[in-house]
Amino acid sequence: QVQLVESGGGSVQAGGSLRLSCTSCTASRATHSGTSMGWFHRGPGKEREGVASIDDDHRTTYAASVKGRFTVSKDNARNTLYLQINNLKPEDTGMYYCAAEAQVLSLDQRDYHYWGQGTQVTVSS
Repeated sequence: QVQLVESGGGSVQAGGSLRLSCTSCTASRATHSGTSMGWFHRGPGKEREGVASIDDDHRTTYAASVKGRFTVSKDNARNTLYLQINNLKPEDTGMYYCAAEAQVLSLDQRDYHYWGQGTQVTVSS
C-alpha cells in the first residue's frame, strides 16, 4: 500500500516562489527503490501534464515550459519528493500532483502507478 501526500501549495503573487512536498507513506522504505517519481500539473480546464521527474540516481527531466524555474529533488531518508517553483507565473496556477513508481524517468502519466490527491497553487498577476 502506497500513499502519497502533497503539501506546500497556496496563493502567491507572480514572481514569487513555492516549495511543494510529497511524502510517501509506504509499508517498506524500499518500495520506490529503483523507480522514478514525478510532478504533474493540471491547469484550469486543461489536461494533466508532466512537469518534472527524478529517478533513483537523482537524474532529472523537465517539461520545456518550466526549465530554469522548476527544480525537482528528493530526500530518500525522509521519503519525500520536492518541487521548488521560482518566478511563478499565472499559467502555473492549478493542481499539482506527485506520482510514484515509474520504471523510467518520465513525464508521461501512463508510466506511474501511484498518485497523490494534489495541492492547489494559485498565482495572481
